[in-house]
Amino acid sequence: MNKTKDILVTGFALFSMFFGAGNLILPPYLGFNAGPDWLLVTLGFVITAVAIPIFGIIAHAKLQGTMYDFGKKVSPLFSSIFCLLVYGICIVLPSPRTASVTHEMAIAPFFNSSSLLTSTIYFVLVFIFAMNRSKVLDLLGKYLTPIIIVILLAIIGIAIFSSPDAIQPSQFNTPLVDGIMEGYQTFDAVAALVVGAVLIISINLNYPGSSTEKKQLIFKSGLLAGFGLFIIYTGLILAGSLNNTEFPFDVSRSELLLGLGNKTLGSAGAGLLSILIGLACFTTAVGIVTGTADYFKGVFKNSQTAYTITAIIGSLLGVVMGQFDVAFIIDIAIPALMFIYPITIILILLNIIPEKYASALVFRGVVIVSFIFSIPDFVKILMPSDTINAIIEVIPLGKFNLGWVLPSILMFVLLNMYKKFNSSNAS
Repeated sequence: MNKTKDILVTGFALFSMFFGAGNLILPPYLGFNAGPDWLLVTLGFVITAVAIPIFGIIAHAKLQGTMYDFGKKVSPLFSSIFCLLVYGICIVLPSPRTASVTHEMAIAPFFNSSSLLTSTIYFVLVFIFAMNRSKVLDLLGKYLTPIIIVILLAIIGIAIFSSPDAIQPSQFNTPLVDGIMEGYQTFDAVAALVVGAVLIISINLNYPGSSTEKKQLIFKSGLLAGFGLFIIYTGLILAGSLNNTEFPFDVSRSELLLGLGNKTLGSAGAGLLSILIGLACFTTAVGIVTGTADYFKGVFKNSQTAYTITAIIGSLLGVVMGQFDVAFIIDIAIPALMFIYPITIILILLNIIPEKYASALVFRGVVIVSFIFSIPDFVKILMPSDTINAIIEVIPLGKFNLGWVLPSILMFVLLNMYKKFNSSNAS
């Protein structure tokens, strides 16, 4: 077992499963609107789109199980429902979004074909990859990811060093918070639970060695993927910021990325960017469909039939939802993200801290509180009203869509104090 090679291949594969549609089109647009505040939005974006997801991979390294293990301390029923929600959201929103981005940015500019044809061919290929389960890590890590990274670094480097001197002012009042919220849209925290489970099963299929060796491989490849994401996100945000005078104020996310590709890579830019978009989106879709199929295979007692049926359903849903344009999918994703993201972040963090601070009682209390205090954000988007706005104003950080943060921290501290008090009384 060549440890360095295994870490590189696994880290690259993990990077490619994280790096999909949102990861490409969100950072440049964030930088475009941030202007001189690009460093603050980068910090916010990195918190929710790099740090939390990599903590999720580290938690997977510790647990070496499935997504179910993240929530089982709350209760088996809760964990089962949570898994169903996460996998359901992933195959209905971020997975089809990859096909939609691919059509809008890589196919439509060159071919007069329908989005139905694009998404059908796209998800047939996703299904083929998912059915070659044992080869997924090698295919992604050895062949597809290096191409993605080379093209990205070329675009970023040229965009930064050939940018004009002037920068338009920031459009954000709270750039740090705006960066955090935009990081939600990458789905990376949720993706950490999905692709981390894919990683565990792939390593068990392909790599001999002890549990400790596998833990080290997951941990180090997670850090490598996180470093890659950090460099690429920072580069794309800076490129968007430094070039924000080059594009009209009402430019869309997709138009901005295409414009940067054409500006930096010239006549070859459109073709290379199309390859980049197609590969980046495709690797994420493979990770999501494979992860969902893995989960249901495990639920049905290691049934290959369950794996195949789930892969078919995931691919068919991708074809259907892939008909909608990118902006629409991003808009309908927001309520789902406001609902599922706080709980996901809490479960990731509770699973990486020492066991003595993360008892079943702490898990239950903190998850319940985070859920309750995230409800106003969810309701505000679905059914905005003065009453909901008044409630949000009262909750600390509520106006930033982060009303769940301080109550969750407070509950964590109180429950650990209660546990310590009880144990000291007992002794």
